[in-house]
Formats: sequence, structure tokens, C-alpha cells
Amino acid sequence: MSVISNLVSCGGLREPAVKCIDKKNLDFGLNWRAATCRTRISMPFEKNEFRLGIEGKSSRGNKEKRRIRMALIDEKVVYGRDTTERPAVLAYELVQGSLVKWGSVMGKSKPDPPTAVLLHGILGSRKNWGTFTRRLAQEFPAWQFLLVDLRCHGDSASIKKKAPHTVASTAFDVLKLVAQLRITPRVLIGHSFGGKVALSMVEQAAKPLAQSVRVWSLDATPGKVRVGGDGEDHPAELISFIRKLPKEVYSKQDIVNALIQEGFSMDVAQWLVTNLKRNGPPGLPSSSFSWMFDLDGISEMYQSYEETNLWKFVENLPQGVHVNFLKAERSLHRWALEDLQRIHAAEDLAAEEGAGVEMHVLEDAGHWVHADNPDGLFRILSSSFQGFKA
Repeated sequence: MSVISNLVSCGGLREPAVKCIDKKNLDFGLNWRAATCRTRISMPFEKNEFRLGIEGKSSRGNKEKRRIRMALIDEKVVYGRDTTERPAVLAYELVQGSLVKWGSVMGKSKPDPPTAVLLHGILGSRKNWGTFTRRLAQEFPAWQFLLVDLRCHGDSASIKKKAPHTVASTAFDVLKLVAQLRITPRVLIGHSFGGKVALSMVEQAAKPLAQSVRVWSLDATPGKVRVGGDGEDHPAELISFIRKLPKEVYSKQDIVNALIQEGFSMDVAQWLVTNLKRNGPPGLPSSSFSWMFDLDGISEMYQSYEETNLWKFVENLPQGVHVNFLKAERSLHRWALEDLQRIHAAEDLAAEEGAGVEMHVLEDAGHWVHADNPDGLFRILSSSFQGFKA
């Protein structure tokens, strides 16, 4: 197994204004081309659509340098620096099965290995998927798995992004990343907020799709977010409480205790402190920690998560798109009867259009499905990776 990572210690960098990925060619990597152009971004988004105005022409004769400084060694991640290159779109790791060759990642001389993209939820990071992804890579060695820190989260929090911070803009970030890496995802897996991001990626991608894609929305419906009842963890309340916590922390346990005293569960408290990063240079002791997120941006993202409605897309899927919804048995969010009825109705509509919609239930799991019942989740997701020969 191998792990590739881009530079993540790149705080304060902004994306250049004079180079962009042409949205018309964001088709999950195939028929990819870059355009040297000036981007005019219409803000804010209208009806959750990311609209680009392009000025200038494609420079086919001048090959844009696209070397992304990476290091590749088994079971380890090494971060490199190349100040001549443009800043990364997002921080990421690419976990590769043993049958995936290094040369097939950026070079086009070999067929693309099948790729799955895994997206975390609000206040999460790519590390949430680390253990689970390595298990997938061991079981399906011909596949590679792209783990991403979404904007305002994890190591991507230091990569400055322009507002608004929405589901649509977050999805477009990931589309730009896969285009930059020249990979073609066959599977998109998103947990909670990441589930809507995965759906939005397919909605925004160029049509027709170059190849079929499977989307997994884990414990997230396409429409209204219905949080749990009294005594359950509410993400909006959690974000509000974090604002009261110090930006510099000297004890993770103190934060856990404060969250529990405020009424949040032990699971949420222990999960939240994974967002604390030790201050100071690597390898040197430090007595303090800092948060690895942009809380103002995350607050906007959560509001967008509640407001974004992708039912129209789910009920009119393009050919080749198969969407799977997974409900946790003890879900933090309430799945209304209306949600289940619309998903089942969409199953019939999708089948008529050469697409697909399916509903799954993960037993013995709360909202954090990959932590609560990883074995059950692994069995359900495995169907997307079986049958592929290297």
C-alpha cells in the first residue's frame, strides 16, 4: 500500500487569479484540458449554481507546468515544498492499493486506476477516513482512494478560499482537484455534509459523463436537514459553543470535559478534539494546541448544508449515475417519511433513464457510521469496488 500527499504546510496561500480549470471540462478527469484564462466568478451563487465567466483562449501550444511536489513511500506520508508551483487547491492524500502503479497517477501512458473520492462532514477532516480507507485499499488493491480536507477544514483551512462557503463551492473545489490530478473518480463517498458535496459534484460536472459514477450519501438526504430531538447533538449548537472556547488550548481533556458539561456526547467531544494540532515545529515539544479549522467559514458551510436542496437533481439523474443513500439506524438526523418516499420514487424514475437510486440502512450505527459500525459499512460499500480486474 502507498500513500501520496501534496504539500499541506502552505498556510496563507491563495489561488492565482490568472489560471483556472475550465468548468466545461470538469468531467471527472477524462477529456481533461487546462485553460490559461482570467476567471470572473459571479458572486453570490444563484440557486446554488457555480457560474464561471471565462475571458481569453485556451493556450494549447504552451504546456502549463503541473508538477505537484509529492513524496511516495510505503505506509508513510512525506510532505515536500516547491515554491515555483501554484498553490494546491486542497490538501489531500491518495491511498493506493498494492496493484496500483505510481506511474499511472499523473502519467497518461497507462490506464487510469479506478479511483474513489472520500469526503468528510462538517468539523471533520480527511483523517476521519484514514483507517477505513486503508482497509479498502487492502481488500481492493487495484483501486486508489482520494481523501480530501474540504475548504475551511483540516490542512485546507490554511489555503484561503473566497466566499461564499457553500455546498456548491466546496464541490467545485473537489472537481478542480481531480482535474488537476487528472484522475477519473468512479465512486464518490460523502458523509453528512460530504454527501451533499458528492451529489453537487456530479450535478456540476460536464455532461454527458465520460463514464458511469456511483455516489454514496452517508446519513444525509438531498434536501432539508432535520436534526435530532432534545438531548441529541446539534451541529449548529456545537459550532456556536466552539466559538466560546479558547483559540489556544493547553489540555484536550479540558475541552472534552467542557463539551460534556455543556450536554454534548462523549463521542462528539472525543471526535472534536481530533481537530486540535500541536503548536510549534514538528518534532519539538509544545504545551499548547490550536484548532485546525476556519470556524466562520464552517458556519457558512453548515448553513448552506441545511438550505441546499438537491432533490431536483436526484429525481432527474443523468444516464450513468447511480446514487446510494445510507441511513444510520440511530441517525443524528431525522429521516422523514417524505424523504424515504421520494427516494423510493426516484428509484423507479432513475431506472427508466439508465441511472439508479438505492436506499440502505446501516444497523447498530449512529451518525458517525464509519466509526460506529465500520464492518457493516464496509460490507455495504464493497459492492461498488467488486468485480474490477487490474
